[in-house]
Amino acid sequence: MVAARGAGASARTKVAIPQLAWHAVRPAPIVLVSGAEDVLAERAIGMLRDFLRSEDPALEVSDLEADGYRRGELLTLASPSLFGEPRLIRVSGVEKSSDDFLLDALEYLEQPADATTLVLRHRSGVRGKKLLDAIRAGGGGGIEIVCAELKKDAEKQDFVVAEFRAAGRKIAPGALRALVGAFSDDLRELAAASRQLLSDAPGDITEAIVAKYYGGRVETNSFAVADAAIAGRHGEALIALRHALDSGADPVPMVAAFAMKLRTMAKVSGSRGSGGQLASSLGMAPWQVDRARRDLAGWTDAGLGVAIETLAQTDAAVKGAERDPVFALERLVGVIAARGRR
Repeated sequence: MVAARGAGASARTKVAIPQLAWHAVRPAPIVLVSGAEDVLAERAIGMLRDFLRSEDPALEVSDLEADGYRRGELLTLASPSLFGEPRLIRVSGVEKSSDDFLLDALEYLEQPADATTLVLRHRSGVRGKKLLDAIRAGGGGGIEIVCAELKKDAEKQDFVVAEFRAAGRKIAPGALRALVGAFSDDLRELAAASRQLLSDAPGDITEAIVAKYYGGRVETNSFAVADAAIAGRHGEALIALRHALDSGADPVPMVAAFAMKLRTMAKVSGSRGSGGQLASSLGMAPWQVDRARRDLAGWTDAGLGVAIETLAQTDAAVKGAERDPVFALERLVGVIAARGRR
C-alpha cells in the first residue's frame, strides 16, 4: 500500500481505503486520483477506462469539470439508464471545486450508483479537503490512486518498465538507463519516447535501438559535469556533480556521458583535415569533430590515456565493483579535471 501522501492528505486524517500506485488502478465505486504528476494520473485513468470497456463495450463515459459544475449534474449522469449500461464519470479539477460540486459529491458518497465508477482527479491543495477526508475514511467504498511527482531516476525507470510491461514488451537494462537519461527532465517526453519505441520498434528494446532513435538527445546534468571536468574546472564540475546527484541522477548514465565525450576526443586526437572530411571518415557529424577539437585543447595523449583508464575503473565501480559509486565519480572528475586544466 502506498503511504498516505496524496494531494490534500493530512497527518490527522485516518486513511481507511487502499492507496495504490498508478499502475495498480482497479475498478471501485469511487476512485480518487491524487497528486501532482499528471502523466501518471492520465495513465491510471486511461487504464481504468480500457479495463471497464473490455468488461462491457457499452460503457458510457462522461466528463465533468468540478470548477464549472452546476447542482444536480453528477446525480443526473449517475442515474440508471433505460438499458442499464455501466458508467464511468470522470471529474477533473476537484482541487478547484465549486460549492455545488462539493455538496453533490458528499451526498453521492452516501449512496453511490450501481454499475457506476466515479473518478475524482485532485492535484493538490486544501480545496475539497472535506470531500477527500470523507473518501479516505471509507465513504462510498473507494480507493485512492497516488500520483506523486517522480523525482529520482529509479522512479522514472520503474515508470518506463511498467509502460513496457503493460504492452507485453521488455526493455534491456542498458537501454532503460539510456532512455531515462535522455528524457529525465520531462516525464511526458519520456512517456512519448517510450510509446514511440513500442510503436515503431518490434521485439525487445536494446541499447542499439535507443541509440538509433534518441542518440542525439543528451541529459543536461551529466554532460554539464563532463564538460566542466574536461575543461579543467574541477570545483565547478564537483558542484554540478553534487547537484545532479541530489536531483536524483543515476551514476551510470553520468559515466556514460563522460565515455561519450572521451571516446569522441580519442577518435579526433591526432587527426588532420577539415571538420567535414574527418566527420565523413570517422562516422561523426562535423559539429562533433569541432567540439572534440575544442575539448582537446590543453590535453596530451598521455593525459587522455589516463582519463580513459580511470573511466573504465569508474564504469565498473558504479555497476557494483566498489561500495561507493559517488566517491568513484568524484575521483573520475578529479582525474579528468587535472588532465584538462589549462
